[in-house]
Amino acid sequence: MTHPQDEQPDLVNDHHRVEPEADEAAEPVHGEVLDVEFEGGKHAAPEVLFEEDPAAEYKAQLDERTADLQRLTAEYANYRKRVERDRELVISNAKAQVAGELLAVLDDVERAAAHGDLTGAFKAVADKLVGALQHTGLEAFGHDGEPFDPSVHEAVQHGTSPDVAGPTVSAVLRRGYRFGDRVLRPALVAVTDFEAGDVSVPDQAQD
Repeated sequence: MTHPQDEQPDLVNDHHRVEPEADEAAEPVHGEVLDVEFEGGKHAAPEVLFEEDPAAEYKAQLDERTADLQRLTAEYANYRKRVERDRELVISNAKAQVAGELLAVLDDVERAAAHGDLTGAFKAVADKLVGALQHTGLEAFGHDGEPFDPSVHEAVQHGTSPDVAGPTVSAVLRRGYRFGDRVLRPALVAVTDFEAGDVSVPDQAQD
């Protein structure tokens, strides 16, 4: 005979059994790995977001600002060099123009010195003028005996001689002048070219 207290409720057919809700997350058991659906597929590793390192970010910004400062410094240095170069060029051109306009005066001074007329106060003034022009960079060229150079000499007379090895300036008719690397006026010169002289052949001794 079965007693009522010995009867166990039928868990399968018991309508009062409380099932866990489907949307409630199952509490994992210690050591158990759950199959979790991630975006991108099952078992796909979730995207992990790391915080940026503030020190690395500041260093990158510092390097960028340093590069900008170095570029600006180089551009300013190049600008200053260009301005200084242009300024020197303007000054040099102005000096060369003034010196070129005074070449005729220097010719008169040189002719007066050659004739012995450069004396007294006139000589003192002439010396100061020549010294001032030389100080600015004016240089005279053209001397007897120097090799002929068509880039700085203008030949107006020609001759030949066996006493020279090649084309040589034999006389300076008008002094040439240069200002720095610029030739303001070529020198007018007489040029002597080499020409072999007659060579006499001695008579052979008769036997």
